[in-house]
Amino acid sequence: MLSLKDIKKDYVVGDSTVSALKGVSIDFRENEFVSILGPSGCGKTTLLNIIGGLDRYTSGDLNINGKSTKDFKDCDWDSYRNHSIGFVFQSYNLIPHQTVLSNVELALTLSGVSKSERRERAVKALEQVGLGDQLHKKPNQMSGGQMQRVAIARALVNEPDILLADEPTGALDTETSVQIMELLKSISKDKLIIMVTHNPELAMKYSSRIIKLLDGKVIDDSDPLDKNVVEPIKKPEKEPTKADKKAAKKERKKLKTSMNFLTALSLSRNNLMTKKARTLLTSFAGSIGIIGIALILSISNGVQLYIDQVQSDTLSSYPLQITKTTASIGEIMNTMAKNHEDSANHDKDKVYSQNAMGEMINTLMEETKVNNLEKFKKYLDDNSDLKDLTSDVQYTYATTLNVFTESDRGVMQVNPSTLLEDMGYMSSTQMEAMSMSGSMGGMMGMGTDVWSEMIDNEELIDKQYDVIAGRLPEKYNEVVLVVDKNNEINDYVLYSLGLLDPSSLNGIVRRAMAGEDISVDSEQHVYTYDELLDLKFKVVPTPDFYKKKDGVWEDMTGDESYMKKAVANGTEISVVGILRPDEDASSASISGAIGYRHDLMTYLIDEVDNSEIVKEQIANPDIDVFTGLKFKTDENAADTDSSSETVSDSTADTESKADKTADSSDTDKKAGLVAGDSSMEIPEGMTEEQYKALMEQSGASDTGELADMGMNAMGSMDMSAIQGGDVSSLTETQKKYIASLSDEQMELMKQMLKEQSDTNADQLANSGKYSTSNYDNNMKTLGYSVVEDPDSINIYPVDFASKEKIIDIIDDYNDSVGEEDKIEYTDYVGLMMSSITSIINAISYVLIAFVAISLVVSSIMIGIITYISVLERTKEIGILRSIGASKRDISRVFNAETVIVGFVAGALGIIISYLLTIPINMIIAHLTDVPIRASIPVSAAVILIAISVCLTLIAGLFPSRVAAKKDPVIALRTE
Repeated sequence: MLSLKDIKKDYVVGDSTVSALKGVSIDFRENEFVSILGPSGCGKTTLLNIIGGLDRYTSGDLNINGKSTKDFKDCDWDSYRNHSIGFVFQSYNLIPHQTVLSNVELALTLSGVSKSERRERAVKALEQVGLGDQLHKKPNQMSGGQMQRVAIARALVNEPDILLADEPTGALDTETSVQIMELLKSISKDKLIIMVTHNPELAMKYSSRIIKLLDGKVIDDSDPLDKNVVEPIKKPEKEPTKADKKAAKKERKKLKTSMNFLTALSLSRNNLMTKKARTLLTSFAGSIGIIGIALILSISNGVQLYIDQVQSDTLSSYPLQITKTTASIGEIMNTMAKNHEDSANHDKDKVYSQNAMGEMINTLMEETKVNNLEKFKKYLDDNSDLKDLTSDVQYTYATTLNVFTESDRGVMQVNPSTLLEDMGYMSSTQMEAMSMSGSMGGMMGMGTDVWSEMIDNEELIDKQYDVIAGRLPEKYNEVVLVVDKNNEINDYVLYSLGLLDPSSLNGIVRRAMAGEDISVDSEQHVYTYDELLDLKFKVVPTPDFYKKKDGVWEDMTGDESYMKKAVANGTEISVVGILRPDEDASSASISGAIGYRHDLMTYLIDEVDNSEIVKEQIANPDIDVFTGLKFKTDENAADTDSSSETVSDSTADTESKADKTADSSDTDKKAGLVAGDSSMEIPEGMTEEQYKALMEQSGASDTGELADMGMNAMGSMDMSAIQGGDVSSLTETQKKYIASLSDEQMELMKQMLKEQSDTNADQLANSGKYSTSNYDNNMKTLGYSVVEDPDSINIYPVDFASKEKIIDIIDDYNDSVGEEDKIEYTDYVGLMMSSITSIINAISYVLIAFVAISLVVSSIMIGIITYISVLERTKEIGILRSIGASKRDISRVFNAETVIVGFVAGALGIIISYLLTIPINMIIAHLTDVPIRASIPVSAAVILIAISVCLTLIAGLFPSRVAAKKDPVIALRTE
């Protein structure tokens, strides 16, 4: 079973060599109780350590079950100690911070035994030595005899073949020594026990074989085997097959010892718990760097969150804007500046003119571009990445939102607002130019309209506004009123909405400039939420402003009675909610006082597109529906001679009425017939009987009287009212006359009016005169739009990083299309702001770099503490090696300790940092009005803890390697 052949062991001490064993050769039986006696220094313990695999022999051979150990590697010796050897030491060598049960289980954990089986076998071993009721005690709570029994149980639990006892009774009293020897003797019936002792009486009483050593040599063996020389190992007759090699490799792998990381953590945790104060102080020292970095990150995160909010709010007000007709402001300014620098190439002996206006116009024409938004919109709609990068993509159209309010003062236009024009502050031309400036005017705080489209992002609106009354709009005909943070509404808005009488401001600017005494209502008006939620408005499509007369469409906005009816028939809009900006919101997405949904504009576009005047203009693209004249084109321009004129709407209307021809004779006959004039010639196609019957249906007794009444009534009658069926605008005489007509006469009148209108239209169209307008202008005037072809596109990025990605998307689009389809856009935020985020990040990185120095220093300190722990746990290292732990297992134990310390340091740093953010936020709130809230992101907290663990782990690598390289024999001797 076990055979030693000529074992020699030499120690080099300085320049000399000491021989501890000098050619020892011994064979042992499978089960016997062998005692090795001899004076101190004779080599007893050295022999025991070589048999146990703790020490290496210098020469000779140790054979185990007929197998030589000359070629054993470290892992083979570890497996041998774990599976074949059990140690019982004089000083017990129990790990003090582990329970009795854990001490016994430890050898099994290295063998890879499952937890349940490990527990069962350890309890059984402890019961075998009479300690079944002491499982959860610590070694320092037990007597010497009990501790030695625990050591024996630990040696037996892995069912080894050999039990090595080094002075097992040396530290025990006589009675306890006898108990231990009796226990060992009973064990020797099944196992080989080799005991080293100085007590010959115990050896003689309990041993079956006594070997005496002196000066490293065997001088006596009471019961040697017949053969003290190991037979040479016979070589196999044939080489092992692949299957044999595979099976042998599998068996070696099965026997290989390994301590899992959880066991290492448990050992280290228990050790650290015995030194709580030092562990806590070490962890706190290691947490200082973490605290510094965490606080910097918390403040940086608070600033970043504030910046993100500002970005989101700002970008919701100032989007990337792409208009149908655009010009690069930066390019215009650069070009003009360059031209100005290049122009100064003359002497300074005279004063020279500078062609600034010409350069400006030329540059504007060169830099102005028409964008194909229909194609670009399709590209955006098909881009799946855009949704995550934007708060909203808003499409605006040329369709005018005409909003009116009705009150006791009459009908008032609310949008587009004419308040400034009425005040004399701006001319209509300036107002129009301002309206055309779109978002730029709003961005500079110069918008005149109080109605604006809401961003289609309810989540962002919820962040920016508080609903203080009512709710957010859900339908196209619902809007919200926006107040400021003090629940106030600008009086400009009140006048514009008709809540205050705007007529009191008419011409006030002109009168003030003329030196007149003027007064403005400065009283603070108060409105309840219910009063504001009761506000109603009317939206009227632009085509409803026009009425067809004599074959052309006339603008009726100057007709008060007509506009009252148009407004009354308009779509009612209700205020359903009142919003107030959130206190922490730095900007707002609703630029006006009234916010409406995008589907209101969609509804309005449909109404305009389906109007009669728009359909007529689309059906007759070469005729101006307002004048009846043809549009001037390149084809008909050549036909225009010097006698031809291009006329305006008013001229064409005047001249068209004067250009009646004789072809209207039949119409005159019908008019006379309708009027009841019996002297009129019977119209063509009607018999005399039919004519008489028709005249009789009028109900008038005197046809002459009826004729007089009819001709008088028709003289000033609004014929378009007859065509439209609306007689409310007629006089009482006209209404009486219309009521007297039969159905046939009414149809005859309508037919007459249509023929007259068509005749008038034909005469105008063929008059040789041309309209001053064109088809596109007319459609724009009418507010005609196509949903697929917006007038402008406003892209609202989530943040600046998203804005850059959106710009990349636009650039990718430009790269994929021809020059004529490339998109020019305006980035207002880019013109106004630089990258604040980059500055904050740079400052944070610099501060973190400084604080990281303390983190590195604390990690080095933890490495030093770990090294001290290695020195303190040297004996534990020897114990672990004696039960089969490998060098890697020892490293793992101390790496686990540094991981625990690093984790505690990181977690402690994060907890302290979280607590410190409370007073920090209080100080920030006291010193500044900026709503910055320092907070540590969860991800940053996790990363910082991970960094702490990694740094302490790295710092502990050197001490753990030192621990792994310690000689187990020397380690076991350390106290």
